[in-house]
Amino acid sequence: MIVEDDESICNELSKLLKNNNYEAIILKDFKNALDEILKNFPDLILLDINIPYINGKSLLQNLRKKSNIPVIMVTSINQETSEALSISYGADDYITKPYNPNILLLRIGAVLKRTKNNYNINSNKLIYKDLIFDIGKGTLIKENLEIVLTKNEMIIFSYLLSHQNEIVTRDVLMTTLWDNAEYVNENALTVNISRLRNKLKEIGYPNAIDTRKGIGYILL
Repeated sequence: MIVEDDESICNELSKLLKNNNYEAIILKDFKNALDEILKNFPDLILLDINIPYINGKSLLQNLRKKSNIPVIMVTSINQETSEALSISYGADDYITKPYNPNILLLRIGAVLKRTKNNYNINSNKLIYKDLIFDIGKGTLIKENLEIVLTKNEMIIFSYLLSHQNEIVTRDVLMTTLWDNAEYVNENALTVNISRLRNKLKEIGYPNAIDTRKGIGYILL
């Protein structure tokens, strides 16, 4: 995934990646950057520091609370302090503009190779308290107990988790489900929330999702 607000650089990077047998996604919604990243769950992120709404370092910090997706910082800031700071925030590598395309490709390959085992084990998993949400398997895991979620339950839980301790309106959840699956009406949303609650209860969290009457839900 390319997280860069310069359209020409995005297109250049996308073309370079596709020509070298990578799939490339360009982030469009910077206002909801973290949500978009977690929704798409890319194998690696090329992240610029100077992006709208939230700078790249803050976005990286927030991402590291949820996932260890490999990140290469791509920026025009050529300072050792920026490099050190980016690495301390959780970047896996750092390259400055203007960069040599071949060097960038070598760094991408090296990061993917270096992080492959750790990524396969961990980065496709999110944490909620002492639960592991395994996105790849669609399950909630607590010690030896594993609960399978449906596609819609996964979408709802992912969104609530990325906005933990914030109220998420029913309209937003409906839109999220509409974007990711077949049409889901209000009744179906209520049913899916109820089933998700039951599964969370089954794994030890009976009061995880709180209803805010007339507004929506909050994952506590």
